[in-house]
Amino acid sequence: MEWDLSDNSLGTSMDDTPDFSESSQSKSSTTNNISENEFLCHCCYDILVNPTTLTCGHNFCRHCLALWWESSHKNECPECREKWEGFPKINILLRDATDKLFSDVVQRRRAEIQANPKISRSLLAFQRYGDNLGRSRTNQHKGAGFFFSGVLTALTCVAVMVMVYHWSSGVVEQQDLLISKPVSHWTTEEVVSWLEHLGPWAQLYREPFQQENVNGRLLLMLGDEELLKPPYSIENQAHRRAVLAELDRVKTLGVKPPQNLWEYKLEPSWRQWGEFLVKYLLLPYQLIAEFAWDWLAVHYWTSRFIIVNAMLLSVLEGCALWRLWTRDRIRTLPRKMWNHLWKMLSQGFAFALLWPFVPQFVCNCFFYWALYFSPIINIDLVVQQLMHPETQAL
Repeated sequence: MEWDLSDNSLGTSMDDTPDFSESSQSKSSTTNNISENEFLCHCCYDILVNPTTLTCGHNFCRHCLALWWESSHKNECPECREKWEGFPKINILLRDATDKLFSDVVQRRRAEIQANPKISRSLLAFQRYGDNLGRSRTNQHKGAGFFFSGVLTALTCVAVMVMVYHWSSGVVEQQDLLISKPVSHWTTEEVVSWLEHLGPWAQLYREPFQQENVNGRLLLMLGDEELLKPPYSIENQAHRRAVLAELDRVKTLGVKPPQNLWEYKLEPSWRQWGEFLVKYLLLPYQLIAEFAWDWLAVHYWTSRFIIVNAMLLSVLEGCALWRLWTRDRIRTLPRKMWNHLWKMLSQGFAFALLWPFVPQFVCNCFFYWALYFSPIINIDLVVQQLMHPETQAL
């Protein structure tokens, strides 16, 4: 009797035991039933690439969301029009799932996105918007960006005030033609003008040069003995050595040497053009630093501003190359370099055409504004790169 009960109970327990094989089969069949429709973007109706989840719960490709945001200028869902809060982030779990289930399609779409410059610009603008939004919320009215923006605004106001004072005072600057005119063609008045530019002490010797009608050809014949004897009678040895040193520079260059950085706007020789183009294409910031280093003893602060600016530009360029390398977009570097070169050449050509028609004082203001303000702007950019590096999800 006991055996019968046990057999019945055993039979009952065996009958009630769930069928694990059927359960596993149903689960595998459920997994196999996953279709692409469940991972489609509702904007492009293709497999999600870098899926971004909004606060309403809808998912879109990040580049689709960036294109929508750029065209509509609205922070709302493209499907239900509910506004999102904060800045949308990539859904990492959903991204990993799509990358694993549809790897071929995702890789193909990412390659197409990277090859499309319009989408790249939209993604970069969208990410910059998010970076600025985050900084404005967490660090409002603080940080290096706000400080340097205030300095830049203040210096801009000072520059505007100087320009207004210049035009109201009626001061007219004339360009020094001796830096382009051969010394052998100088007149007596031009020789005296060159002498006066040596310093206030040179006023003591202008009358002998005027009385003797010393032109450019006679100036090239003067030496130490001629300057020591009458009628010039430059008995001060320091004055005489200064005149001879400047005269040697004039003989070497064939024209009056530039007295400041601005006078380097003259046309260089073909050899100088060749050296410039080689260094511009390969080592542009070294070219700028070398130029400033040569003038370090003449223009103390100006040269140092240029050297610091060259260092900052080197850092920015290094950050840009690092981003291209880490995102496997280094192959786009030649195209970016060509676009930059074409942009610089077109701007330089336009500037050369407008140069003769723009007053020199206006050119000086723009030149020195760019010279002294560029380091301030680049410091702000370097701080942004180091503290808030721009990330582009591709």
